[in-house]
Amino acid sequence: MAHPPPRSAFPSNILNPAVTSTPSPALSHHSATPGSAGSNNNTFLMSASPVRSRRSAAEGYKPKMISTIGAKPACLVNASVTYVGDDQIYAFGGFDQYTDEVYNHVLRLNLVTRQWNLVDNYGDIPGVRMGHTACLWQGNKLLVFGGENEHRQHLADVIVFDLKTAHWTQPELHGPIPRGRARHSAVIYDDKLYISGGQTGHDSVLDDICYLDLKTWTWSRTWRFVPRYDHASWIWNGRIWIFGGINDDMEKSNEIWWLDLRGSPEFDHAMKYGTADRQLTSSRHRYPMPASGQLATGSTGYTANSSVQSYHGMGSSRSPYVAPGSISSLKFHSSPNLPSQAAGTHFHIFSSGCMLDFVTPAELSCETSLSSLELDTLRWQKLAEGKDLYSPNYRWHYCTTNPEGTHAWLLGSPIESANDGNHNGEYLSDVLAIDLRKYGILGNELASDTRSKMMPSSDANVSSHLTGIGADLSLTFDQPPESGSGADFIITADPDDDDYVDVAAPDANGVSTTVTPVSRPIHVHKLILHARWPHFARLWSAQMAEFHSKKMHIPEPYSAVRAFLFYLYTDSIAPNPQNGPSLSDVAGMLVMSNIYDMPRLRLLCVNRLGRELDIEHAAIIWERAATAGEDWLKQRAATFCMDNFGRIVRTAGYRNLSPASLIELSFTGRSFHGGSRKRSLGSTGVLTGGEDDEIEEAEDDGMDVN
Repeated sequence: MAHPPPRSAFPSNILNPAVTSTPSPALSHHSATPGSAGSNNNTFLMSASPVRSRRSAAEGYKPKMISTIGAKPACLVNASVTYVGDDQIYAFGGFDQYTDEVYNHVLRLNLVTRQWNLVDNYGDIPGVRMGHTACLWQGNKLLVFGGENEHRQHLADVIVFDLKTAHWTQPELHGPIPRGRARHSAVIYDDKLYISGGQTGHDSVLDDICYLDLKTWTWSRTWRFVPRYDHASWIWNGRIWIFGGINDDMEKSNEIWWLDLRGSPEFDHAMKYGTADRQLTSSRHRYPMPASGQLATGSTGYTANSSVQSYHGMGSSRSPYVAPGSISSLKFHSSPNLPSQAAGTHFHIFSSGCMLDFVTPAELSCETSLSSLELDTLRWQKLAEGKDLYSPNYRWHYCTTNPEGTHAWLLGSPIESANDGNHNGEYLSDVLAIDLRKYGILGNELASDTRSKMMPSSDANVSSHLTGIGADLSLTFDQPPESGSGADFIITADPDDDDYVDVAAPDANGVSTTVTPVSRPIHVHKLILHARWPHFARLWSAQMAEFHSKKMHIPEPYSAVRAFLFYLYTDSIAPNPQNGPSLSDVAGMLVMSNIYDMPRLRLLCVNRLGRELDIEHAAIIWERAATAGEDWLKQRAATFCMDNFGRIVRTAGYRNLSPASLIELSFTGRSFHGGSRKRSLGSTGVLTGGEDDEIEEAEDDGMDVN
């Protein structure tokens, strides 16, 4: 049954005309395409590493700022903002921060045209609400749950919005309906909508968790978990994770909680991975709670600002049942890379087995950054300084990410007045588009592929650290033809040491002539190279020199070339004591991924080098990242080198740098590192290290003269 539409289809204060502005152009990176040349010994010679150009720190990757044109929506508070694909972001509900009017409008932002539009919607149009969640479901629907209406009554209804038809439907629900709530978290996985925490009447913070089976529209029982609101939740590796938000003592939490879903019949079956779609809102947005918990007495219609679906449950906020499965928690006290939850405006999203914490500028000055928490190791890493991400002249109110976990968008407005005198803080006028892959984030699909599976590697090779066909193909890699491997192609490289070098050879007249150093041959298969290496396939199709000689020389270090070819066989660069590539090899592979335009390999290399950056390899990683044009990794390695300079100078990688590279590293590190040292002390704020700290660190990193 269709219900009456909102009282104003296009109110004057939901979208307002604004001055057209032009966004800054996006930076682009172009990979060099290798050339080809023949050699005197009929060995095909691939191109060498590209010549590295000197670039300033300011020329690295910068997120793209998108300024919208035309009518802009008011800066809504506690609305839901969801990226739905096709360069579109949908906003629903929320209230006006100046008039306190609550809305049920559907707004759409096209990131290509940079325009906001008010969407005409039909069907069972929901009532006005704020503090709800809207999760992308089945790729073309928004699943809205809960929230709070204009009477401060908390809702427990579920409404589905079809993005293709702009129709609302309200499914018939079964089972014990949970308490109405707002500012909770929601995540969809395996056709289940998991609801956690939130706020309800009497300033009560809910500590429960439940799920809605989207196949049968049946609610599960409610279990006790952790009291939180304004938090983030996601499902990964068979667990539901909770981080951030505010606890029942009204304090910003610095704890991470997780509930194991595996092996519990109540959760139907084991789970591996899910994507969080909680609507992230600025923690500065607060609104008064109702003085009483009066129930809604209106009809079940959805007329805007008039009536609402019944509020469910006025009993105790604690469930009598403890959640099945193991419940664990960890509180972070101190770490050099730990972002303070008490300062700045935080947005928490999940991607690639990590929780990402965007610490954006707030009214009070604070340290801003992009940090990641690896859920495998529960280790914090700082991916970028705030000055390289956010302009201090903007305030961000919402964050959303794509299901693949490769891009994120911050929505907000500048704090200064626009050219026409209007204050843009009243509108959602700007979007900061962030490519997470530039910071070593693989994306959910690629991260899942790189995780080891607890099963035999393959039927033919049970004990390998590899999986599937890669474990079998690895047995044929670099085996001479006489061994029965079927190898039919030879690749050589530059030798790693003098063991493989022929320094001179006499000619027919007995005069010694210099011979190009060549490594030992690497025996490979044309079929695999043709299928896995696009550049080789192009050269083979052109029937160039290597087609006839069945030889190729790649002027890169032997170990890096061998590791690159091994990747073509196994599709893995994971570390392995026996034959897995070292960090030096991966650094060389990063350069080759740039030469041959292989974005997947590039992502894998940047991710591993960024995660495993250490003293021994920092200088090598910096030099190779600079050669490959990977600005984020170059910056990260340079900062690491400056922080640990006393140890870095004693490594072989540092000693092997050219004089020009030594000078560039010194200037680059100082430019990136800045003049101050800071360390985070849990949730108590940021402490700037004093002179004593610097002296202590200098002594710790000094030369060993014994």
